[in-house]
Amino acid sequence: MTLADIPPFLLAIALLIAFHEWGHYRMARACGVKVLRFSVGFGRVLWRRVGRNGTEFTLSALPLGGYVRMLDERDGPVAPSEREQAFGQRPLWQRASIVAAGPAANWLLAVLLFAVVAWLGSQVPKAVVGTPPATSLAERAGLHAGDWVRATSPDGQQWQDVDSLADLQSAVARAQALGEPLHLSVSDPQGHGSRTVRLEIDRLAGRAPDAALFNDIGLAPRMEPLIRQVTAGGAGAAAGLMAGDRVLSIDGQPVPDAGFLRDAIRRARDGDQPRAMAWRVERAGQVVELSPTPRLIDDGSGQRVARLEVQPGSPPERVFVRYGLLEGLSRGVEQSWDMAITTVRVIGRMLVGQASVKNLGGPLAIADAAGQSARAGLVPYLEFLARISLGLAVLNLLPLPMLDGGHLMYHLFEGLSGRPVSEWWQRQLQRAGALILVLMMALAFTNDIASRLTGWH
Repeated sequence: MTLADIPPFLLAIALLIAFHEWGHYRMARACGVKVLRFSVGFGRVLWRRVGRNGTEFTLSALPLGGYVRMLDERDGPVAPSEREQAFGQRPLWQRASIVAAGPAANWLLAVLLFAVVAWLGSQVPKAVVGTPPATSLAERAGLHAGDWVRATSPDGQQWQDVDSLADLQSAVARAQALGEPLHLSVSDPQGHGSRTVRLEIDRLAGRAPDAALFNDIGLAPRMEPLIRQVTAGGAGAAAGLMAGDRVLSIDGQPVPDAGFLRDAIRRARDGDQPRAMAWRVERAGQVVELSPTPRLIDDGSGQRVARLEVQPGSPPERVFVRYGLLEGLSRGVEQSWDMAITTVRVIGRMLVGQASVKNLGGPLAIADAAGQSARAGLVPYLEFLARISLGLAVLNLLPLPMLDGGHLMYHLFEGLSGRPVSEWWQRQLQRAGALILVLMMALAFTNDIASRLTGWH
């Protein structure tokens, strides 16, 4: 995370929490409950205004949370004249509706943001894959450089169209997290010769979502075999490689794309020793012959891999994708529903040890994503907001006493038993819920730190 990531991160958190609390506020007012304070943030109050209905609206110095304080006999004495406006005096269904309105607001916001992204449209990488790495799932499935993925399916029966590389990556990540295979409908780059292949992604269930995992899957986008950047002092620089070089052949084999180039570099070793390669590159219209020898470098997981310390590949082919009014709204609903169901299933699999807990990201990962999406433009940032808003909705519906889902469990118990949860039980459950949340936050933060330490090798 850099300093530049902080403003878009704080803006996202403040906006999504404000919308969440707005959901509680609007439902409370609709049910006749008096709202004493609507606060975005904690700590010192920076701005305050009192509304016509007596609600105090505040903006505080630390925008990493918020709350709606309602008139409630549990928090203090209530005047007889206002008793009907107290939260505890409302019917059970109204109290449950007020609690559920916060996550519902975040869900609605996610739907709208996904729809806006679909309506605005954007230039996105086309779902054309490069040469799969040797022994990867893509190679075993029979995928080749230039294959264009048109649709995906978990069972080969119900298909979901793929409009961009991001759609393909989301389908792959979902299949891996859920431990399911993935069927792909592919064609050539011109859209001819449709065929179906099956990726056995279920074999990689439980793996952490890191670079090694995605290399084993093997669905990198197709890019031209250009050298984009050469690290000063690296093995590539020592061999005479320069940015802008186009690699024509390696050891006599033509190089069709950057995927083939990366795989050739990784295979340039004899046991524990790197092996020199014979390269022919095009530079400023001239063919140059070079003999680069990679270095064996720790990839962060204890494995030593061959690297030339260059960045190969041109930007992938891009297409403009935009949807109409109804189609975009439908896409927003489908995306939010699919993502919510997948999130719940992944959480369930993590609880029983079938999915890696490294899927759980913390504030540093969110801040990184916020900064990267903001730098990419308005549409990527709106999509980031949609994903975080939906994640906030699902998180708050977990049946933990500190969250909205826990309060809904209290109301469910009251509805089934005819009596509310006792104050003693509420205190014990609150402590247990707080402990679970602290452990989850610690785990997420540990994952954040670990991912950054790995990236420094």
